[in-house]
Amino acid sequence: MAAQADLELVRLAKRYGHGQHASLAVDHIDLRVAAGRYCCLLGPSGCGKTSTLRMIAGHEDASSGDIVLGGRNITHLPAAARGTAMMFQSYALFPHLSSLDNVAFSLKMRGVDRATRHRRAQDLLERVSLGHLASRKPSELSGGQQQRVALARALITEPRVLLLDEPLSALDPFLRVQMRAELKRWQTTLGMTFIHVTHSQEEAMALADHVVVMNAGRIEQDGPPREVFNAPRSEFVARFIGGHNVLPAADGKIAVRTDKTRLAREVPEDTPHRLDATVTGAEYQGTHVLVTLHCDAMPDNELRAVLSESLYAELPWRSGDRAVAHWRAADVHALPA
Repeated sequence: MAAQADLELVRLAKRYGHGQHASLAVDHIDLRVAAGRYCCLLGPSGCGKTSTLRMIAGHEDASSGDIVLGGRNITHLPAAARGTAMMFQSYALFPHLSSLDNVAFSLKMRGVDRATRHRRAQDLLERVSLGHLASRKPSELSGGQQQRVALARALITEPRVLLLDEPLSALDPFLRVQMRAELKRWQTTLGMTFIHVTHSQEEAMALADHVVVMNAGRIEQDGPPREVFNAPRSEFVARFIGGHNVLPAADGKIAVRTDKTRLAREVPEDTPHRLDATVTGAEYQGTHVLVTLHCDAMPDNELRAVLSESLYAELPWRSGDRAVAHWRAADVHALPA
């Protein structure tokens, strides 16, 4: 496997169209991903995350700025010369080729002799526990097995950075969780840098040690997932990452985690950090219950509280119940104005 290398994006921008009809998909972003990290680019559709990934891969030209990998400027290099490899959402396997020939394909295009490319492809299939299925075509494999073939094919070029474009979105929920664990295991075992695009907050939190939250072509916040979740730096991050109520405050806005938002039938009138609300629904989610409430003091009139299953069982809430939501001062996170 190739040596590890830091990835840096310097004032990277991507415009589509020309003149007054041009749109800025990626707005002069700066980002540094340390070697060996699992980095997730996270955000809603149209936020610029896929355009960013495709510019790193060389499948889109950067409008301006630089892409630097291991101190080497790769901005204008062809895709095959960058030291990156892309694993596509659809896996893009050739249906008429065996798993072995799918993995070996890029070496064939480089003129590597048949025996050598097959030996290397077989080694990689063994590495992803598919050596015994080398002769099977994609249609004879499960979704998870196809993903592993796609991973082996990407790794055969010995990239420094593996780029993953929503690789789990086509899988059913059970397999998605299973393959999530496998991706993390492979990344840890290989010690490579993974850059993974997703719109799923849960996926990013489960996989990444570096989360990059994007919105409207810009980076709203990046850092370790625990830091991004517990200390959002903007209203957008607090809302998009989820798990927070964004509340009005005297000097702007604050965020309170939904699992730190408590409900009571009554609390003393002088209790600070409280809001009167009406329960609108309760959704059982296994280990916990998500209670939604209508609150006139909230910007969107909705408040949420996550209660443990046992606590909810002791004191269930029904639609129409009056409730007082309250929280400790220590659980308040101030958002920048």
